[in-house]
Amino acid sequence: MVGFKPTDVPPTAMVKFLGAGTAACIADLITFPLDTAKVRLQIQGETKSAANAKAAQYKGVFGTIATMVKTEGPTSLYNGLVAGLQRQMSFASVRIGLYDSVKQFYTKGSERAGIGSRLLAGCTTGAMAVVIAQPTDVVKVRFQAQARVEGSRRYQGTVDAYKTIAKEEGLKGLWKGTSPNVARNAIVNCTELVTYDLIKDTLLRYNLMTDNLPCHFTSAFGAGFCTTLIASPVDVVKTRYMNSAPGHYGSAVNCALTMLRKEGPTAFYKGFMPSFLRLGSWNVVMFVTYEQLKRAMMAARGSWEAPF
Repeated sequence: MVGFKPTDVPPTAMVKFLGAGTAACIADLITFPLDTAKVRLQIQGETKSAANAKAAQYKGVFGTIATMVKTEGPTSLYNGLVAGLQRQMSFASVRIGLYDSVKQFYTKGSERAGIGSRLLAGCTTGAMAVVIAQPTDVVKVRFQAQARVEGSRRYQGTVDAYKTIAKEEGLKGLWKGTSPNVARNAIVNCTELVTYDLIKDTLLRYNLMTDNLPCHFTSAFGAGFCTTLIASPVDVVKTRYMNSAPGHYGSAVNCALTMLRKEGPTAFYKGFMPSFLRLGSWNVVMFVTYEQLKRAMMAARGSWEAPF
């Protein structure tokens, strides 16, 4: 057996809640440069101003990372990390940590969950998480999108970003892009969690693997690829819309139509490779860490409660 052994007592809802947030933060710390590269590639071509023409042009995942390091320094790859970690603690804790509990609610406690119950649970926790964590996502995207070489930086720090957005755009500015983000996370959550769930269940049911690290790795990698393929178009629209100046796009739908008209359908898959590299690696790190954290916390809890 690789890693912690499964405990006799299943993880509690609180263990899953804390474990999901912690695992997501660890995954973000490792994969954040890929996420920043993805955002830069997604917003490239958004405007055709003279100032933008002078800005660095990005080509490919590692080309984007190399250009950012050369023109802005290595720390630019972690622009928005604080907001990103805030987002994961509030976001992943809900959408991943509460998934099993909500799934049990829809199945009325049944051990066998159908695809419909899994999809409903994914949509529910994904939407709940967006409503709670949207301001942190807006700030994270704004930080990742701003290039230091443009002169004056848009925001000087995380707290300043929250204050500036609320002051200039109102409180609704902190929830900008909620609609596309709800759509994206309904898709991401359903694809990511349900695919992971189904792959893992299939591997275990047919005795192809045991419930250990290789099984978690394989399930997470498959979930990452499927999620990227399905969610990329909505993710690009979400990034463009949340990063845009007030009034630039009338709505998320207007943003999508403008992209289609000006840049063609391939614009919806801008940054696909960094999205896959990021989501694939993020899923592997997150799910493997999450499974181990649940077991570790339950083992620790058992040792604390065990009589001496």
